[in-house]
Amino acid sequence: MKSLFAIILMLASFNIAAEEDLVLKEISEQYVKLVLAMGIHDPAYVDAYYGPKEWAEEAKEKKIPLKNIILASRFLIDNLEGAYAEDELINLRLKYLDVQLSALHSKAIMLKNEIRLDFDQESKVLYNTQAPTHELTDFDNTLAKLDKMLPGSQPLSEKANAFKAQFVIPKDKLKSVFDIAIAECRKRTQAFVDLLPEENFKLEFVSDKPWSGYNWYKGNSFSLIQVNTELPIYISRAVDLGCHEGYPGHHTYNALLEANLVKKRGWIEFSVYPLFSAQSVIAEGSANYGLEMAFPGNEKIEFEKQALFPVAGIDPELAEQFAAFTQLTAELSYAGNEIARRYLNKKIERQEAVELLQKYTLVSPEKASQRVDFYDTYGAYVINYNWGKELVKQWVESGKDQSTEGRWKRFSQLLSSPRLPSTLK
Repeated sequence: MKSLFAIILMLASFNIAAEEDLVLKEISEQYVKLVLAMGIHDPAYVDAYYGPKEWAEEAKEKKIPLKNIILASRFLIDNLEGAYAEDELINLRLKYLDVQLSALHSKAIMLKNEIRLDFDQESKVLYNTQAPTHELTDFDNTLAKLDKMLPGSQPLSEKANAFKAQFVIPKDKLKSVFDIAIAECRKRTQAFVDLLPEENFKLEFVSDKPWSGYNWYKGNSFSLIQVNTELPIYISRAVDLGCHEGYPGHHTYNALLEANLVKKRGWIEFSVYPLFSAQSVIAEGSANYGLEMAFPGNEKIEFEKQALFPVAGIDPELAEQFAAFTQLTAELSYAGNEIARRYLNKKIERQEAVELLQKYTLVSPEKASQRVDFYDTYGAYVINYNWGKELVKQWVESGKDQSTEGRWKRFSQLLSSPRLPSTLK
């Protein structure tokens, strides 16, 4: 790695307007190399990289110690302090580099010292935000409504899982259902977002993962989208994952960042995506909010009823009841955060976390266990899905033009700019 101290004179009290190209190019290159160096210590850290291949090879060869990564990132953070620019987008870029470097610095310290921070502390230092807190009793009213909705006298979690069993996609129908769902997500997104002519993806079905779906962005507008078939997949997940992993979610987000910031502007820092960083708040939040953008109101259940239920062999007459059930269970989202917070803060053991997930999120024992595996692997990352969605939703819906076209324009702006939680203003 090029010596960081070679740029110290350049960095001291610099004016971005005067030295933007020279200084920011150097900082962004060092940032990318440090992220790649971190990826050697934590295989999950680098979610995507499509920059110079020799930098990735260099990271493997040098295996930079964590203490050096800590020092180097601290050096860059300190010397970014006070940098400014007249241009709003450049200021966003500066803030992005500062926040991302701070997250990298904190993660390196956590790895070196083999520690996991308190749930909320980890949220702040890695994700530049903190999700709201709730009491589990806050969800009792929703559980009571669901208990009244579903027939039977057994525990609610058992009734809920028996009800959901009617909506499982048969394994031999998965590809057909997902192909239709993703195509519709793409069509609805393309009506408002200028997708790149060459963009594409490959869909794979996998198993034995701590997640239900994943997008592996490969660069040049191409993604590998994987769906975990280890547990039953319900009919609603086809559109959910089609939007979240594909359009207008992760695939669209990464492709637009690459096209608008890496290729057009030469901002190399966006050629790498460190998973445990504030970028994930925007990535996951926009992917979840993107579902509402593509399928506003009742359009999702109407599409599923007409296009997906028949292909999956599920009775379309059950669609409205299923929609009412999923709308209520969505209100339980933050219960998962609270259980994760308790578990990761060592207030409860694994088995209690599994039992609480069954009670308060109405998942099966197997799904609850998979979620705890996710907490073990990704820590406070869980806040990025629901709290990230709320932050993105607030930003998009604070725009002056709230027509359909106006909201899509603002949403597209978010997907194409270096915004993070602290810059969603």
